[in-house]
Amino acid sequence: MYTFVQKFHSGWAYLALLLLVFAVVNSFLGKTSKKEFTAKDRKIALFGLIATHIQLVVGLILYFVSPLGSASIGQMAESDVRLTWLEHPLINILAIVLITIGWSKHKKAATSEAKFNSIFIFYGLGLLLILSRIPWKLWF
Repeated sequence: MYTFVQKFHSGWAYLALLLLVFAVVNSFLGKTSKKEFTAKDRKIALFGLIATHIQLVVGLILYFVSPLGSASIGQMAESDVRLTWLEHPLINILAIVLITIGWSKHKKAATSEAKFNSIFIFYGLGLLLILSRIPWKLWF
């Protein structure tokens, strides 16, 4: 089970990042061109939200079923272990909270500009946090 969850988490990350980047770029273009917020824009943001939440759930499952989990507790001096077992989950949870706030704020916004703005700011911050804590050595 561990191997499947690990592979799924790694593979799904590409899709989640792609959808998140697409949502940020779409909201930036919508904001700068002052276009109307449509159902297509809402779906793009929603798919980014769903993909990141699925990634979070799979990541939490991976965190607790990993054979390295309990062995890594207290080994914070080694940067790779600290990244994998503390910084990566903590910062990514914070990023997904920001993305969720952006989704909620866009639903309450009255104008298209405000909708695009909340998605751009909160999804963009979430994307930056996620990119800052990806274990890049494991990706390539």
